[in-house]
Amino acid sequence: MNPNSPNSTAAPAPKKSEVKTATQLRNLLIVLAAIALSVSIFLGVRTQTPSSSLTEMAKASAPLETALVNGKPTLMEFYADWCGSCQAMAKDLSAIKQKYAEPMNFVMLNVDNTKWLPEITKYRVDGIPHFVYLNDKGSRVAETIGEMPRSIMEANLEALIAGKPLPHAQATGQVSDFTPPTGPVKTSSSDPRAHGSQVQ
Repeated sequence: MNPNSPNSTAAPAPKKSEVKTATQLRNLLIVLAAIALSVSIFLGVRTQTPSSSLTEMAKASAPLETALVNGKPTLMEFYADWCGSCQAMAKDLSAIKQKYAEPMNFVMLNVDNTKWLPEITKYRVDGIPHFVYLNDKGSRVAETIGEMPRSIMEANLEALIAGKPLPHAQATGQVSDFTPPTGPVKTSSSDPRAHGSQVQ
């Protein structure tokens, strides 16, 4: 059959305006997909809780020297950026710190910083996170070690603020093992935990 014959069934060629509309529609879909992908990547990055949030929380925490003498009860946390349990609790602890910021001090001490070796030794830190509850005079009331549910942490803090015995004192949850050094740590550049914030 000849395509030029009057009985031909070939589809008519698309009009120039139909091709232009199809191209514009395709381009619009590509732009919308790119915007959706960009927004999802942005939100995904912002909702992660990387170890840097532990560092930010530590920078925002009260200095130990101030917390021991300002007349407020204190929650002291020994942590490390590499500690999985510390990272898992970071979101809840951030919310707890906001809720109890007025009546309490929150102190965070990084166990990788040898500056805190006297405190690590004094409180016998051998697993992290390690929480020490101090009364308004700076004296140790209780300790908990490991990952704790938010409800247990809050119950302990409510009791600490009220000056009552802690309901969950000496509680132990999932921990990251930590062996404190017996003296200043000499690190080499090949040590994966060596970083610039370590005091030597």
